[in-house]
Amino acid sequence: MNPNPLFDPTGKTAIVTGGGNGIGRASALMLAAHGAAVAIADLKLADAQSVAAEISANGGRALALECNVLKDEDLVRTVE
Repeated sequence: MNPNPLFDPTGKTAIVTGGGNGIGRASALMLAAHGAAVAIADLKLADAQSVAAEISANGGRALALECNVLKDEDLVRTVE
């Protein structure tokens, strides 16, 4: 159950940049816990994979992606 009806990510997909560590990781975990599928984009694929595995282990849906937000081609590939 979502405690805030104004913010309900259930059934939506979120892309979290920098999702392998810190605030990005916490955001990815929170979004997944509230029902969003999460694409975790990070410079370090291993970090993104670790968070995706944690989300999956808790019954959520997650995808790990290697992405440098300073490179246009990475951004295009991530969104596709």
